[in-house]
Amino acid sequence: MPTLVIVGAQWGDEAKGKLVDVLGGQADVVVRFSGGNNAGHTVIVGTEEFRFHLIPAGILHPNVTAILGSGMVVCPKGLLEELDRTRAARPIIGTLKISAAAHVVFPYHRMLDRLEEEARGENKIGTTSRGIGPAYEDKVARFGIRIGEFVDQHRFARRLGEVLKTKNELLARLGGERLEYDAVLSEYSAYADRIRPYVCDTEVMLQDAVAEGKRVLFEGAQGALLDLDSGTYPFVTSSHPVAGGACLGTGVGPRAIDQVLGVAKAYTTRVGTGPFPTELADATGDRIREVGKEYGTTTGRGRRCGWLDLVVLRQSCRLNSLSGLVLTRLDVLSGLDELKVATAYRFRGETIRHIPANTWELDELEPVYETLPGWSEDLTGARSLDDLPKNAWDYMRFIEEFTGTPIAILSIGPARDQTIVIREDLIWG
Repeated sequence: MPTLVIVGAQWGDEAKGKLVDVLGGQADVVVRFSGGNNAGHTVIVGTEEFRFHLIPAGILHPNVTAILGSGMVVCPKGLLEELDRTRAARPIIGTLKISAAAHVVFPYHRMLDRLEEEARGENKIGTTSRGIGPAYEDKVARFGIRIGEFVDQHRFARRLGEVLKTKNELLARLGGERLEYDAVLSEYSAYADRIRPYVCDTEVMLQDAVAEGKRVLFEGAQGALLDLDSGTYPFVTSSHPVAGGACLGTGVGPRAIDQVLGVAKAYTTRVGTGPFPTELADATGDRIREVGKEYGTTTGRGRRCGWLDLVVLRQSCRLNSLSGLVLTRLDVLSGLDELKVATAYRFRGETIRHIPANTWELDELEPVYETLPGWSEDLTGARSLDDLPKNAWDYMRFIEEFTGTPIAILSIGPARDQTIVIREDLIWG
């Protein structure tokens, strides 16, 4: 079964979008299985830059069917703006399909997201204020409006009236403004008219594609350490960006998954608040941020930067049952004389080699580093492993040995051709 799941192996922003674009040309179907427009995937093709928040990055290939899966929450306005922007730059793209079981993000979700974050005061979790968390809350509470209802004119009018009455009461209690039913209905009915042709039972479509032996690529958003259950709770997202989420958010069973690749930077970054044991609040951290252009695609916020945390990465490899790693941004480390990698933590007088389940204990962790020699060569022109300096090779080998996971692909720049495939057998099997 030629099926491939791609997930972020750290705290997100690992350059998954580029990988999905590169491998998407080999796929028949690319499906996004979690999150909403709180995610941001950047793809560079020649001189053109594309930024995707909802649409799978594989849509740039005309032969691909790009699916928004049932595990997603979809902002209709954002989706249409993204689709229009993409088509303006690239008139011929893949076929878009949207699961009728995905949930809709409405203005009250965004308003509640902002008001609730403000109410947390010093305990903010760093939400993007895109309404993603409140939309998932409605889904769990069985109060949300799904895409299938949204594009049914009469059912949507009734459901919006039911939901908006409750949401307006909640907004008022939090000090927000009430929303007018007629205004929301008019605006969102217009979105529904445009979205309706793309909506179908994508679960059946995907199951059939797998049964027919088509190549299906499952595109994750965010990163494994932001998973609602397995991440650094409560500083996590509201869905499941781990490999298991590919089944939960698409309707495809676990035995249908062939390979899983985890994308990881050659260092570590994080956006917003939350524990980050190897963070560098110094000139080296600033250098990595500027050289790596570490600013969020969705928020524009500068990312927190630090040394590669191999304890985190090894845990992610195990959590996602990774077939292989995709190492990105190795080129950003060029010019540093020494590189540090965390291989353990000191915690309350002991040395531990795992991430504690209690998030508040992570603030007590002191990284135990091993120091590796750096390199001065510019890697961005490398097109094979033979073009890499010895110290870069050694750095990669150290990662493989510590995590017990082979590196399948190396990315040394944002462009498509700045990609070195090392183990083809780990991609499609």
